[in-house]
Amino acid sequence: MASADADEAPLLSEEPLCPGSCSRELELREFRDRYVIRSLDGAAAFAVARSGGSIRPLSPEEAAAGTGSDCKVSRIYGVVGIIRLLAGSYVLVITSRKDAGSYQGSPVYHVNSMKFLCCNEAIKHLTPQERRDEAYFMSLLRIAETTCGLYYSYDRDLTLNLQRASKLTAGRIHKPLWKQADPRFVWNKNLLEELIEAKSAQFTLKDRPVRITLFSRRCNRRLGTRMWRRGANLEGATANFVETEQLVEYEGLTSSFIQVRGSIPLLWEQIVDLSYKPRLSIIEHEETPKVVQRHFHDLSQRYGETIVIDLTGKRGDEGDLSSAFAAEMDRIPGVRYIHFDFHHVCGGGNFDNLQALYNQIEEAIHKQGYFLMNTKGEILLEQSGVVRSNCIDCLDRTNVTQNFLARKSLDSQLQRMGALLSSESISLSDNINDIFKKLWVEHGDELSLEYAGSYALKGDLVRYGRQTLPGLIKDGMSALSRYYLNNFHDGVRQDALDLISGYYTVSQGSSSPFHNGGFESSSVIN
Repeated sequence: MASADADEAPLLSEEPLCPGSCSRELELREFRDRYVIRSLDGAAAFAVARSGGSIRPLSPEEAAAGTGSDCKVSRIYGVVGIIRLLAGSYVLVITSRKDAGSYQGSPVYHVNSMKFLCCNEAIKHLTPQERRDEAYFMSLLRIAETTCGLYYSYDRDLTLNLQRASKLTAGRIHKPLWKQADPRFVWNKNLLEELIEAKSAQFTLKDRPVRITLFSRRCNRRLGTRMWRRGANLEGATANFVETEQLVEYEGLTSSFIQVRGSIPLLWEQIVDLSYKPRLSIIEHEETPKVVQRHFHDLSQRYGETIVIDLTGKRGDEGDLSSAFAAEMDRIPGVRYIHFDFHHVCGGGNFDNLQALYNQIEEAIHKQGYFLMNTKGEILLEQSGVVRSNCIDCLDRTNVTQNFLARKSLDSQLQRMGALLSSESISLSDNINDIFKKLWVEHGDELSLEYAGSYALKGDLVRYGRQTLPGLIKDGMSALSRYYLNNFHDGVRQDALDLISGYYTVSQGSSSPFHNGGFESSSVIN
């Protein structure tokens, strides 16, 4: 998620227009010595000095003062945050947006474009090496400006799933959004002091509208790109950890079904070496058992009973990793681990073979249930656990499996809401089934673009239940795109993510991080 206000958020949102809301439209004034950012739907304003990035709140009189001939005026739609580098500060602002649907009656926007405002006049005082470092940092910021898949709302917290949001205390509900948010899923958390995205579709059942919305919240604790962030760190946070919420609204009832995905929570890596499929390597470390324990303790505390579905194969490096994961899971009490070799069981592209997996966990999934709330905010049902799915990338096989489980849950949700009879399913309607499949295909594509840089593979299995020739060609092109990006582009993109997320911090006077060709913080277990 990209929160809509700045590092110094109280300047704009401590006294919002309504509880928790942010300024929707801002005016950016660019003077020779400062930037002025003024709310167009309130009196709040602040100035940022171009010399070094110091921030000063402005009085209503100062904010209303004329601009003059030396001032450039433009419209912006949010201040994402501030990052401080060697020569000063850089302020990231949203320059364009588009509607992406709604959530609980509040508009949700997609970030179309962003830009950094430079407050770096001190660059003339840097040493030659510091200037070279700053130039590279600025190139990383330009990459960060093009980040895709950022969604935000001005008056609704998108980082909390419906069940958690319904239990907010009255005091917390009235706090600004940046204080309500779950920090794991705030992409710009470091800029304010994880990959939200939203997809929605609507159809009709019994002459009444049904809205389905998918929210995927990408955790920022091990943020990164496909080959450059694998496995877990020592705290138990995993790469590509995503919480996906399927929200269903019908006749005043709202239900929510949560699934999570994440890289295998061991210490492992896959170093890029120009080969199509680099070798997987498990890192031997005395902390490994504790890493796994920390990861699943965190899941159980947040979601309750956890079912682990490991979709990896049993051969080669992947098999070795899967076996090591299974061995560690034998030591974790209270967590059910299921290995399901997706490629072997669903060989030939038969999506329906996932029913064999569902048969193993059907009773447990029904027991975990889903969250249900009425128009008065009264909680009728709660979800008491979660299914955690993984393959190697936690993309293609995971997308197909989560879609299958989500469709099963959707039938239960709609039956409980009275939109379907107990014997009915959305699969009985080709139109509704196609809408649902399309929603999940697009959702899988967006997650894949953020982590791997290409569209998801195996989209045909979700859309048609089988592999098609056009789908095979599309998958081949996406696989080639992944190869190119992983080998020649993602290293720099990882540097940009490390800088933005605070994984690497810039301080003047410290040695250059580029003497060895890149960030020294790139250790896979940090």
